[in-house]
Amino acid sequence: MRKKKKILFICTGNACRSQIAEGLLRSMAPEHYEVFSAGSQPNKVHPMSIVVMQEIGIDISQHTSDPISNYLNKKIDTIITVCDNAREACPVFPSNVEKIHWSIKDPFRGWSLDSKDLVRFQEIREEIKERIIDFIELV
Repeated sequence: MRKKKKILFICTGNACRSQIAEGLLRSMAPEHYEVFSAGSQPNKVHPMSIVVMQEIGIDISQHTSDPISNYLNKKIDTIITVCDNAREACPVFPSNVEKIHWSIKDPFRGWSLDSKDLVRFQEIREEIKERIIDFIELV
């Protein structure tokens, strides 16, 4: 059995996109990947991220919002930045780390659980899911 690849999703706040991506990839291919997420300016997991993941049966309510520095020495195989700011702010990882960038719109408009935000978060979840399907198929 081959060892699981370590994947790190990075965005600015580690509140929405990277959390959704972590939950999706963990759920879709747990036998192939160890999955983490972090932020260049971590805050907390957005409550709407938790809601849209619960809609599809994935619980990310226990996820934490972590700084990128926590992962600099974890032998990460692939870093996937999910926002342009994070790509610019990403620190230097060892040269053998594969770097992928996905420019995904930020669904964040505040910390509320306003129902008008639900559709935006659902759209982002589905976009990330499609990108993860493509990513898994490439490997």
